[in-house]
Amino acid sequence: MTTSPPPTSTPPTSTGLRCAQPGCAGTIVDGYCDTCGMAPTSPAAPGGRSLADPGPPPATSPATSPATSPDTSLDTSLDTALATVPDGTPCAQPGCTGAIDDGYCNVCGTPAHQAEVVQVVDSAVTRPAGMGSELSTRSAASSMLASAALGSKRARQTGSAVTRRTSGSQRLRSARLGGGITTVRPAPTIDAEKALLTDPVVPEAKRFCPKCGEPVGRGRDGQPGRTTGFCANCRHPFSFDPKLRSGDLVAGQYEVAGCLAHGGLGWIYLARDKNVSDRWVVLKGLLNSADPDALAAAIAEQRFLAQVSHPNIVEIYNFVTHDDAGYIVMEYVGGTSLKSILKQRMQRAGFYDPLPVDQALAYILEILPSFQYLHDLGLVYCDFKPDNIIQVGDEVKLIDLGGVRRVDDEDSAIFGTVGYQAPEVADLGTSVASDIYTIGRTLVVLTMEFRGYQSTYLNVLPPQDSSPVFQKYDSFYRLVSKACAPNRDDRFVSADELRSQMVGVLREVVAIDRGSGAATTTVGSLLFDAPTPGDEADDWRNLPALRRDPHDAQTNWLHTISGSPEQRLDILRDAPARTAEVLLDLARTALSVGERDLAEAAATELLTNDPWEWRAVWIQGLAALERGDAPSAQAAFNAVYGQVPGELAPKLALAHASEKAGDDAVAENLYVACARTDSTYVPMAAFGLARIRAARGDVDGAVAAYRLVPTQSSAYRTARAGLAELLARANRGLPDLAEALRTLADTSLTARRRAEVTTHIYREALASVREAGAQPDLHLGTHRATEPALRVGLEQALRELASRTPDTAERVALVDEANTVRPWSLW
Repeated sequence: MTTSPPPTSTPPTSTGLRCAQPGCAGTIVDGYCDTCGMAPTSPAAPGGRSLADPGPPPATSPATSPATSPDTSLDTSLDTALATVPDGTPCAQPGCTGAIDDGYCNVCGTPAHQAEVVQVVDSAVTRPAGMGSELSTRSAASSMLASAALGSKRARQTGSAVTRRTSGSQRLRSARLGGGITTVRPAPTIDAEKALLTDPVVPEAKRFCPKCGEPVGRGRDGQPGRTTGFCANCRHPFSFDPKLRSGDLVAGQYEVAGCLAHGGLGWIYLARDKNVSDRWVVLKGLLNSADPDALAAAIAEQRFLAQVSHPNIVEIYNFVTHDDAGYIVMEYVGGTSLKSILKQRMQRAGFYDPLPVDQALAYILEILPSFQYLHDLGLVYCDFKPDNIIQVGDEVKLIDLGGVRRVDDEDSAIFGTVGYQAPEVADLGTSVASDIYTIGRTLVVLTMEFRGYQSTYLNVLPPQDSSPVFQKYDSFYRLVSKACAPNRDDRFVSADELRSQMVGVLREVVAIDRGSGAATTTVGSLLFDAPTPGDEADDWRNLPALRRDPHDAQTNWLHTISGSPEQRLDILRDAPARTAEVLLDLARTALSVGERDLAEAAATELLTNDPWEWRAVWIQGLAALERGDAPSAQAAFNAVYGQVPGELAPKLALAHASEKAGDDAVAENLYVACARTDSTYVPMAAFGLARIRAARGDVDGAVAAYRLVPTQSSAYRTARAGLAELLARANRGLPDLAEALRTLADTSLTARRRAEVTTHIYREALASVREAGAQPDLHLGTHRATEPALRVGLEQALRELASRTPDTAERVALVDEANTVRPWSLW
């Protein structure tokens, strides 16, 4: 292995300075304690914490190898058809004492199982009776629609000079998730001594050459395989026997208690630090420990890990040698790895039982700040997988920093695991994008039986229509698709950007799993304003507007512009600089005054400068709606949805465009997702749902959609008006007409329109009584459902309508009708 020079951040040399670590009697030499190895400014490490299931699987090798040894434990294939879990069944979540009640745990809220594909449209927004496969999840998946070219695809198509992504939005750097979206039960702390292996033997199926990854140490002809020997493929020596025994004292400080696990660099040991209060520590081997020069270089190369300090990252205490072998000394975290949690679930269920999607997202959300911390330091983790995240109580830790390296390191070995490592690493090396890829792959492994993830689907995801999880949670599919994009420039640009979108996806997942009606909370967005709440008009201008990026150089100047849209447009044409925000504002303003060509030219200029600028495609979608080109609008908004899958605005826009294009199933699913997730999206989504359902004759579904709008919403009276008109037009009988009349009393309709609807209701009611007979116990307003009473009601309605009719001839006709219909004209 070629080594890198020592880090430039190494503390300055000092002599005679006492170490500040509790219980350590060492002094600072060359920037580090000569006893415990800590830097003088490093904070004291907390004691008593430990690491359970700490090691990576044996599948580690340099990235130049065509493949690393497979992790077969997560590739188990067990076919089942899980029946409905009966109420009272104990919850399967580790540490949870709850029981299943109506499909969910009554303590932690975890779904009973994930076996079937649950239709998004449920009881509050029901599928109409008689509707079949045309509303199936597969046919309604928006990802099946055409999508506008963005990123590397657009760069190839247009021959853009910009071929690599160079920037991302700073607005997506978010704070740590505070909780409250979903619940993950705490994991019990594992006592250090109980974590020791009683018989530290590596199973033959997990013995691989540490150099070439070929199987070694396998038995034949009934004889067990050798635990020590040479690889038949590359002749590299291997040994699966522990080098340290219980009672060994390493570096005169660490007393070995035994083995914890076996990883890619050998056995991982539990020991007590005799210099620091007998705290538990973990000893993990270093690469090239057989070569003294290489060992010294490896220690120097990895000293920077001692400077890593984050609450979600295991702490590195020291680097030591013992019997010509090198070891990293690190914090021991007594918890359970996600890989172990998966194994426990599979053992209890008898088949592969993945984590519920909301639980998996919650775990990864908690660990993402540690990735951002490493990336901000110029480090990449390289080898993330379920083995390397541990839950301790209600916290998580990122463990095993053995693969961490500087992002600009072009010489040292790269470690990764087949099925998780990004496809470009062997050729281009590691990057923030390659870490994002491992996170996406980990999410897929946690949430589904990912058969073939180390073979058939080594570098791609399974098709959406082949996975119930992907079908049910379209936003989740979009999230992992972007995280695992084949071209690294098409992935999320940072862990914070990924985390920002993951929060939105988690909210949608929880809304799908647990909510049958409209959302009751406002989520908010860093990227979009809320949609216009009070107008039922089917108009793209009601869609959410893009928020300005405060980091754009011209944002402050844009705030100084005022005047009419035409005046603003003149000023924007002569802007001091055509930054992204200036071009977006120019396009928005041009659209507002009907200058579509100017808006689209500004969007094209944006995309020429940056093929990954999805906000320009958003503008193109609005322009397509303005000119009545619904398919092009669909393609644009579908592309935006794929770029920011946690945002609701693209889903609402795509629903609107799909409704215009006649793709009602897609539109309905998207409207439902918006209505469930964020209360500010309920009115526009509800109005869209009502239009779609009313058009196909689903009156009950349309009524349910209108009733999603809560009374406190400014759109409530508009929804009441729509409900009244719907019931009046449908004319399904006197009860509906009576309800329509009651609803009219509190609507946003004009007085004339209210009089028109009232007149229509009494006409229909009178016709119904003549045909089917009176219902004297039912009242329409103050009038019983009898012919004489309804004639009085209709007469009053006609005279009210006449008084609000400006046309003389029409007014006279209404008065004549009123005179004709009044009871005393006939008897």
